[in-house]
Amino acid sequence: MSAARGNAEDSSAVAVVGGGIAGLTLALALRREGVDCTVFERSPEPAGSGAGLQLAPNATRLLRRLGVADALHAVAVLPRALRLRGWDDDRPLATTALGAACLRTFGAPYYTVHRGQLHHVLREAVGAGRLRTGQRLTAWTEDEDGVCLTFASGARHRAGVMIGADGVHSVVRARMAGDTPVFSGSSVYRGLVPAERLPWAAGEPEIRVWPGPGRHLVCYPVSAGREISFTATVPAAVSGEESWTADGDPAELAAAYRGWNPAAVRLLAAAGPVRRWLLHDREILTDWVTPRVALLGDAAHPMLPFLAQGANQAVEDAVTLAVCLARTGGDDAPAALRRYRDLRLPRTALIQRGARGATRFLHRPGPAGPRASGPPPDPRGPAGLRAMSPLYGYDAEEVAEKAMREPVPWRAVSRPPVS
Repeated sequence: MSAARGNAEDSSAVAVVGGGIAGLTLALALRREGVDCTVFERSPEPAGSGAGLQLAPNATRLLRRLGVADALHAVAVLPRALRLRGWDDDRPLATTALGAACLRTFGAPYYTVHRGQLHHVLREAVGAGRLRTGQRLTAWTEDEDGVCLTFASGARHRAGVMIGADGVHSVVRARMAGDTPVFSGSSVYRGLVPAERLPWAAGEPEIRVWPGPGRHLVCYPVSAGREISFTATVPAAVSGEESWTADGDPAELAAAYRGWNPAAVRLLAAAGPVRRWLLHDREILTDWVTPRVALLGDAAHPMLPFLAQGANQAVEDAVTLAVCLARTGGDDAPAALRRYRDLRLPRTALIQRGARGATRFLHRPGPAGPRASGPPPDPRGPAGLRAMSPLYGYDAEEVAEKAMREPVPWRAVSRPPVS
């Protein structure tokens, strides 16, 4: 894929707006394919904050191919299992084997990792030369040959394609779709606890999930086992600012889980500063490309965190898009973007809907009180690890390569260029 018109100092084949996990993974995937790109990140400093996230085999197999397996393994944790436990008595309810069983079944690991450390691994792999920080996109114009980007700094850049990988607050999506956040009725508190404060959680590495009345609590080790990351979901009657970084009140968090089992209470009591995040997603888009612009990751399909697939789907998007851009003959960027959309939109829409519906399993109805008879359903599937094959066994790169070898009549882009 060739660069748009312009000189070598202010142009590239692909301009990626957003230097988070989605944008950096795309940069790595494009570099592997020999496609020139520049990543623009609005923050002046690289992201280093955040709590934990889960990387499933559908993402880790792709990250391994992008050359970051060793660096990721050094900071991640390989949990042996995901265990559902009783909210009131911590009794084991259901177990999904991970660890070695996941490696045998899917040929790739299941990791828990600190978001900031994953970002660092990707940033180091991309290299400073492709990443421009402190660049907030303010405008762009699209024509038949490419896109001209303008930034608050006064910088301008010309690219053959622009990719909006700028997250849930995407300025690119705002102009393409103009939709509004959809409030879930819940908020989450997120935090990190030094592992030495919670020896019971730092022993055998596992993901613990306590489903309960109207809320649920999750914890797992990150930072090579040095920290325990937790996410505590609570009901929220009123929507508000959609932020990952708003301060939370530890006392309010503790009160929301009063009467829960001692392990859960100790976990929340050991937390220091916590962040509170009001959970929103968006309605599923029917299209997220124009002839020269496309959305990727949370900008395309922001989803609730209840299936732990947000980052994983961003990685799948990135590799798919890179294959489509690299394998499209000549310089037909519009065809490449249409293929990317048609490959990714059905899968991400299904997962978005699944994340919304996961509260049926995680938030058992009824007031806090005596346990209902029998355990709650396992959100990871009653048949165990193999039931996760549609998620974990999916190989986005293989699917994209096959699609590029078998041309089909792709839908025409009905939206005009954005200007």
